[in-house]
Formats: sequence, structure tokens, C-alpha cells
Amino acid sequence: MTRITGDLIEILCELAREGGDIAMRHHGRLENVMAKADNSPLTVADLEVDQYLCEGLEKAFPDIPVVTEERAESHAPGFVGECFFLVDPIDGTKEFVKNRGEFTVNIALVESGTPVAGVVCAPAVGRLFAGKVGEGAFEMPSTGGPRKPLAPRKPDNDALIVVASRSHLTLETQAFVDANPVSSFTSAGSSLKFCLLAAGEADLYPRYGPTMEWDTAAGHAVLAATGGMVEEISGAPLKYGKPNYLNPFFIAYTPGTKFKRVPA
Repeated sequence: MTRITGDLIEILCELAREGGDIAMRHHGRLENVMAKADNSPLTVADLEVDQYLCEGLEKAFPDIPVVTEERAESHAPGFVGECFFLVDPIDGTKEFVKNRGEFTVNIALVESGTPVAGVVCAPAVGRLFAGKVGEGAFEMPSTGGPRKPLAPRKPDNDALIVVASRSHLTLETQAFVDANPVSSFTSAGSSLKFCLLAAGEADLYPRYGPTMEWDTAAGHAVLAATGGMVEEISGAPLKYGKPNYLNPFFIAYTPGTKFKRVPA
């Protein structure tokens, strides 16, 4: 378990809330949208939130490196050790630019390849999720307020609820749905999918498509804090700190959920 104690989650929640406030000042504005090398969008909001989060983490935890989507130097081999933060200042930039509410601000702490604490803030829908493995998870309003403990629902394995990506629904995902007794299929953007499992709103999240570690680590930590699992399609645990930070396809699921694995 992480050697950081005390106010870790409080600090991460405060940083994510303020990051969400910064993002909302730009929400839906189409000016100043740039393109990255892979043609994915980059906004001024991404850069402002990234700067705020990185400066806050470096001040609070100066000995722990921060890997962030928006800083290529943090992706260099050997940049991190066994303990590091993973940051995605705005996960779901496409939704953000289109003025949809499903973007999130993500912060996760990784130790020995495993996310052990994380915060996912979705300011446009007013939800913030946080969790620390061994201590549980909770939801609160993104502006602050009462906390509600999170717990997955008891799954009905004859009528599973699946959540998947609105922007990345693949043929493989459809094949997974067709191979299992799925009664309800819902779409959600960004890392909210993990949090819906932790909150008892779905049972399974199959991801047959590319993601980066900063896309998934915070939501992974929230789900893991409630006893959920995130595994490669083969069943091996999804690990972090890979050389290129690229995730293989994976399945996230809640305790007691039974399903048929469908190869990619």
C-alpha cells in the first residue's frame, strides 16, 4: 500500500475540483483548438489545467514524479520509478469541445504498476469520484459537499449492464455484448465508465480499443477501491508504467460479475 498517508485524497480532490473549475471556464469554446501530432484535439483548457495540476502535485509531493498526457518529456524511458502520479487534465477532449458534459479531470497515484488512489472529477455533470485501495471510495458534488460511500451493485449474471465508450464503439465490443447475457447497454464518455461501475450503475466495461494509461488510471483506482477488477482480455491484471504508456484491450468489472471473455 502507498507510503503516502494523511491528506492524499483530500489534496487530490481539491486539485481535481479546481482543475474542473478551470476547464469549465473554457467549456464548449471552439477557439484555440489545436491538433496534436496524432490529429487529436488540444485546447487551451488542457494546457491550463495541466499546469495547475502539475504545479500542485509537485508542491505537495515533491519527491514523486508526475506523468501527464500533455508533457512529452514525462513519457521518456526511465522518467518514473515505482511510485508516480498519472494525470489527464481533460479526458474526453472531443466531448469537451462539443460542449458535452462527459469530460473528466483525472489524477491517479501508481505504485509498483498498480493504481492505488485516484480522483475523477466531472464538473459539467457535477460529480466527483475518489478512492484509495484499502480505504474505499466515495462520490461527492464536484463543487464540494456531502460524501456518499460507493459500492457496486450485486450483479444479475443473467441480465448484465454494460457501459462502453460513446466515441469508440468497435465491432469487438459489439461481439462481446452479443456473446454475453446483456440486458442493458449504455454509453458514457471518458473515465466515467469505471466510476459508474463503482457507483452500482453498471457491471461491466469492455474496452476493445486503444487507451493510454492516463486515460484509465484514476477510474481504475476508484473501481479497485470498491473491490472491482481491471484486466487484460487474457485475464492478466492491467499494469501501469509500461514503456509507451499504451494500454492493451481490457475488461473492467465488479465483484461477482460473471462473463464470457471474447478474444480481440
